[in-house]
Amino acid sequence: MKKITLLVLIAIFAASGCATMQQQSKTTKGATYGALGGAAAGAVVGQVIGKDTKGTLIGAAAGAAIGGLAGAGVGRMMDNQEAEMRQALSQSEEVAVRREGDLLALTLKGDVSFAVDSDVVLPGLYNELDRIAQVLIRYPQTTIVVEGHTDSTGSDAYNQSLSERRAWSVQRLLVERGVNPSRITAIGYGESRPVATNNTPEGRQMNRRVEIRVNPNTSQQPY
Repeated sequence: MKKITLLVLIAIFAASGCATMQQQSKTTKGATYGALGGAAAGAVVGQVIGKDTKGTLIGAAAGAAIGGLAGAGVGRMMDNQEAEMRQALSQSEEVAVRREGDLLALTLKGDVSFAVDSDVVLPGLYNELDRIAQVLIRYPQTTIVVEGHTDSTGSDAYNQSLSERRAWSVQRLLVERGVNPSRITAIGYGESRPVATNNTPEGRQMNRRVEIRVNPNTSQQPY
């Protein structure tokens, strides 16, 4: 029993130590978080089944191993998708790509995506949407949220409606390009989530945008 306890503690502390490293890859972070989450879940299951400390420790060890593998797979899959997306959009000035943990976010700049007071996507963005859709199709293990945002010009109700219609327009074009509609959710936030001040033309321009947020669907296996 002491040996099992020692092994579990070593695994958990090692994973925790790795999480403090500033230069971890997303794959390593995924493995770390998966191991810790798996250990916690496994401990609960082990306690329920074994009804003793030994069962808890065995469950924690098994959960850490399984969770670590799953987390590493998620991180690797998102690393690969990010690399492909950046490559596909490397020449684009209309779309910005950023990574937030295991989430991949694409920002479609509003002034080159839509005409003023319009929810019709400008044809100049079609090539970028073609490239985005091609990458998304290759990674069916992800879910997609299309978010519409506006600046503060106009009423709250109007901005909310405009943001929703713009999100729906982008969603429709992705579906037309072969992305499974069941993976996509479109939502409008109006003026409620600015990324810059609305007191300057430059800030309002940044706030007028559509974001495509790509999340790993951890309910699907394997990665």
